[in-house]
Order: sequence, then C-alpha cells, then structure tokens
Amino acid sequence: MRRKLIVVSNRGPVLYDRALNGERIARRGGGGLVTALRSLVTHHDVTWIASAISDEDRLVAAESGGEALEETARDGSPYRLHFVAHDPIAYDRFYNVVSNPTLWFLQHYMWGLTRAPDIDLGLHTAWFTGYLPVNVTFAEAVVAELDRQPEASVFFHDYHLYLAPSFVREQRPDALTSHFLHIPWAQSDYWHVLPEHLRRAVHEGLLANDLVGFHTDRWRRNFMRTCEDILGAEIADADHLVSHGGRRTLVTSHPIGVDPEEFDELAESEPVLEQERAIAAARPEFLVLRVDRTDPSKNVVRGFRAFGVYLDLHPEMHGRVSMLALLDPSRQDIPEYSEYLAAIQREARSVNDRFQHEGWVPIDLRIADNFTQSVAAYKQYDVLLVNAVFDGLNLVSKEAPLVNERAGVVILSENTGSHAELGEWALTVNPFDVYGQAQAIHEALTMADDERRRRAEALARHVREHDLEEWIAAQLADLDRVAGHVRS
Repeated sequence: MRRKLIVVSNRGPVLYDRALNGERIARRGGGGLVTALRSLVTHHDVTWIASAISDEDRLVAAESGGEALEETARDGSPYRLHFVAHDPIAYDRFYNVVSNPTLWFLQHYMWGLTRAPDIDLGLHTAWFTGYLPVNVTFAEAVVAELDRQPEASVFFHDYHLYLAPSFVREQRPDALTSHFLHIPWAQSDYWHVLPEHLRRAVHEGLLANDLVGFHTDRWRRNFMRTCEDILGAEIADADHLVSHGGRRTLVTSHPIGVDPEEFDELAESEPVLEQERAIAAARPEFLVLRVDRTDPSKNVVRGFRAFGVYLDLHPEMHGRVSMLALLDPSRQDIPEYSEYLAAIQREARSVNDRFQHEGWVPIDLRIADNFTQSVAAYKQYDVLLVNAVFDGLNLVSKEAPLVNERAGVVILSENTGSHAELGEWALTVNPFDVYGQAQAIHEALTMADDERRRRAEALARHVREHDLEEWIAAQLADLDRVAGHVRS
C-alpha cells in the first residue's frame, strides 16, 4: 500500500553542486540515514524536508520560492524535495555548537565530567538563536506540507530535530508523527549534565510524537526511564508506552538493516574490483581492517593502541599482519573533531615508528571519503575491528560481513547497538579495554578455519534475513499501530 509520507532530516537525499563546465549536478546525499531512507521513495509518495546545506542547495531553495521541487531517485522513482534554507549563523550554532559537540557528545557518553562540558553563555546563546529557530523553521515546513496533504504521516529523524515535533503538534494536533533516533540514548544521570530547561525541552519535544523509535531495546529502556526521571512521565514498560502532558507515546526498537542486493552489485562492480586488486597486491598475509569516520565516538585511537599492544605481545607476527584504516574525515569545523583527527594521526605514527621495518608498515592510515575503497576492503579483511565507545547501531558491522570473502572475524564493541544482534557470532570487546582488544585480535587471527567460517556465514545470513526492507516495514507497522491504539 502506497502511503503519503513526509520525511524530515537535517541531511537530504541529494546535495547539489556545480560541475567544472558550470552545469548543475545532484550528488547522492551522504550518511547511513539517507541511504536507509532512500528506498522509501521507491514504494511510497514521499516529500523529503531537509536543510539546504551547500551553496547550490541554497540557490535551488531560492529558485523554488520555498516550495518543494520534483526530484527523481536513482531507480527513477519520483519524490518531492523541500529544502529549508536557514540563516547561516543560526545553522552554524545549531549544527556546530548544539547538535554535534553537545547532544552527540552527551548521547555517546563522551565527556569526562571533571573537565567538560562547560555550559557557558555560548551554549545557551546557540540553543536559543540556533537550535531552537532551526527547529522552528523545520516545523514550519512540515506544517506547510501537512496543509497540502493532511493525511500524510510525518517521519522525523535523529538528534537535530528534538524540538520540531512539539511545534508541529501545537499547530496540527491531529498529525500522525514518529521520530526515529539513530544514536544511543544515555541514562538519566548523564542527561543531568544539561540544565533542566534544556533536558526537559528535549524530552518534551520527543514525547510530542505518537511514536519514538530506537535501534535497540537498550536505548529504548534508557529513554523511557529518562522520561520518568526528568519529566515525571508515567511509563508502562510492558506496553512500551510513555504518558505525559495528556498524551501517550509508543516507544519501540527495531535495528536498521542494509540492502544486500546493493552490496552484492557493488562488490562485483569494476570500480570496487579495481580497488580490491590494489589492496590484495599490497596486503601482507593477514589484514585487520577498520572503516570509520574520524569521530571520537568511534574509538580509533584506542584501536591503534590495541594493535600496538598486540604487536608487542606477538613479535612473531611482525611483517605478517597490518591494519588498514580507512577513515572518512568528519565534522572538521568542530574543534573536538579536528583535534581527534590529529590524535589519530599521532597514534598511527607512534605505532609505525616503533615497529615498521624492511618496507612493512603496521598501520596503513588513509583519510578520505572513499566508499568504493571501503567496499573493496570489506572483501579482503581477515579481522574487522569495530570498537566504538558507544554507537546507535554501526552499519559497518553489517555491511562488511555481507561481501567478505575470507571468512573474516568481526571484533565488536559491546556498546554498539548491533552487538545485540551480532554479538553471538562476533568477538565481544569492552571499548575501553585496550589489552582486551589486543587479545581479541590475537584470538581472531589464530581462530580455527571451521570456526571462522561458521561465524562469518552466520553473520552474513543474519544480515541478509534482517534487511533494510524489514526495518522500513517495521516502521510503517508501528505507524499503523499508533494510529489505531495510541490515540484510543
């Protein structure tokens, strides 16, 4: 059944740019969220509301007069794209002060509280002159689209838009809205880092929705408990319901999947095969792989230290194993991120300076946005290291086993959302235990072939069976459920 859906996210499905000849081009939007939601366009009547991020995006938004424009997905499916052009100063405060170095850090437990954060005038100013007005602008765009198609369901996404649902609810009390969170949800004590009016606004904004979704039951439970502790909301855990302010919100969990067909096609495409040939020609006997953004939550520095400890403990492996680190530079406008990238480079250099000899370089660090190379490396790893401090899910841990051809072993942090699904077939590590990660690398590299194959085949089978289509169907089923029950 085709539905009318209004998808709302900070980043859109396309990013406009100019080619060298001056012609306008539309590039595929980046990020796992955009990739996950694109298939909605194939099966439903979608209007996608997103920020105009590039200069060309803003020009497109101006040319459309604030109205949605008709776009076409890669498979030819039509959809409407509604760009929201924000004041540049407000957007900078929204994105680079509140959303990422504050909300992202909080929800990934990334503050050592004796030193950070300082909730200073700058953050308060950024909230009221950045995060709040940008959310209002998003809400205005949603209301305009609901005026056009009042029967549409609204599908908010992620931590950028915590306030928008309440503004929509004020103007359209009967709208059917959901909000999916793709990152972890911290326990209530950690939320008390924020001043009361800020933490209440976040929770009240989310509870303005009919439905709130998470990747794992762990994050769902945390959210329900913080609603109880911070707002005094009434929770019915068995029914997954939170009641507050005269409303009931259903809180569910469904881990997102990937599209197996897309990765099967990518794995055999000539650009990937060309990259794979280069990796295969340069690799030693054993290859440890990590594919990440240069985000502090991904725990790259500790991963490099763990590899150094492993090499200290196992000199017999010198020259026989290397780590290939394919890292996408992330959010370099934010000081904490640029500083972390520098720490990554220092740690890689430290390990290499200690151990490299006769042309063998232990850590091959490549910093670039190169998805084709990542897929090629997925096929070649003997060990995949995913040691995130915390992660809402972690798509790499699902993508890589789909196409790996060497019965590769996955080392997986217990604080990734995907661990709830995949932990049975991975080697579990504590992301703070550097020695434990070194031991896991050794166990993975010395694991018997039949055990490696058993784990690798089970991982790939699970990811294929629980794919992206299953996740989308679950979201739509939840919408039907709240339409029929939450308002009863």
